[in-house]
Amino acid sequence: MKTRLAVAAVAACAVLAVIAALGLTGPAGSAQGVRLVRQSDGSMVLADTGGTAPVLDVYEDYDCPVCKESHTLVDATIQRLAREGKVKVVFHPVTIFRDEPMRSNSVRAAAAARCVPEANWLAFRDELYGMQPAPHGVASGFTVEELVAAARKAGAAVDECVASQAYAEAHLLESARARIDGTPTLMLDGRVLGGEAFDPRALEAAIVGEPGVTV
Repeated sequence: MKTRLAVAAVAACAVLAVIAALGLTGPAGSAQGVRLVRQSDGSMVLADTGGTAPVLDVYEDYDCPVCKESHTLVDATIQRLAREGKVKVVFHPVTIFRDEPMRSNSVRAAAAARCVPEANWLAFRDELYGMQPAPHGVASGFTVEELVAAARKAGAAVDECVASQAYAEAHLLESARARIDGTPTLMLDGRVLGGEAFDPRALEAAIVGEPGVTV
């Protein structure tokens, strides 16, 4: 009896191993090979690496209050659809402000984000929006000390990189290349979206072509 149970247990483990190897662990895991990957331009791609889903480009400025509003309303939906393999999301941190203190706030935050590993990046992004300087246009913030602490809270010890602002210049160069009129800008396969940037149901409908589910 014990021998039969042991054989059954081994067989079950083997089946689980095959399932894991094939990636059949459900949409929230790596069922479609969903990963978050940093690109050479500093953008972050959350997608099924082998899929052909539509592409959603998200241009955001971490010091932009409207970006924070959009993040609050639709980010959970965006991430869920990406993890289900229904959309390829490309996050583009940009700096659009020319006036101070907003410009420097934005650059410091975005440069720090480039220091944070992929595994911690989404959590760090949440931290940035949670600590956005206010009131907008008046408050200075995103100090290197605050950013170091936020990165550590997100699980990343990247103190030296954040403090040095090593990626500030590269970030500004990429921001200058962005062909957008403002932030947030969401593009679905190159088409600029409107109110969908603030409506999770409408955004999901645009992506999957059917009524969405409010998150």
